[in-house]
Amino acid sequence: MTKEPIVYHEHLLPLTRLELIDRLKEALSQERFEHVCRVEKTAMELAQLNDVDVEQASIAGLCHDYAKQRSDKDFIQIIRDKKLNPQLLNYGNAIWHGIVGAEMVKDELGVHDEDILNAIRQHTTGNSYMTKLAQIIYMADYIEPGRDFPGVEEARQITKHDLGAGVAYQTKHTLEYLIQKGQPVYPQTLTTYNAWVPKYRKEIN
Repeated sequence: MTKEPIVYHEHLLPLTRLELIDRLKEALSQERFEHVCRVEKTAMELAQLNDVDVEQASIAGLCHDYAKQRSDKDFIQIIRDKKLNPQLLNYGNAIWHGIVGAEMVKDELGVHDEDILNAIRQHTTGNSYMTKLAQIIYMADYIEPGRDFPGVEEARQITKHDLGAGVAYQTKHTLEYLIQKGQPVYPQTLTTYNAWVPKYRKEIN
């Protein structure tokens, strides 16, 4: 967490940072809560490097996994009530907690800033077009200090040097992982791959 708690403007979030922290502690396990705090810190650092609003990065970083531990029933209800893409019903929490979870962040926490909501929606699947903020949350979730997997140090270095190349690196390795494990690939992940990986292939190979 930041040493000096950031003050949120009401148009971005009607809660104070401390109120948001309390809501997150209620919604998440201790381990998941500590993860979102590390993502927030990483996102704010990347925001400063890339001239992105630090306040937005803080909110999106903290809220990206707000819905991670909600029941399948809650997600399915929202997909149906809000008439989201019915194809979502073929997937599960790994996809839902971002795309559908953004609706919970909007309705339950009062976040209506579309840049923040899109960053939350895209933090697991990416997108063909991603704002700098969305790229930051996508990467902060992947490289926060608690992550420990082969290639994470390379991902950190690439991201620090070039945010877009970081997006390409993560997308390439995530797709390879899903294929290796025989897992279904959400179509938007393929769209992200086609948009980012060929563009940065020299930087990530």
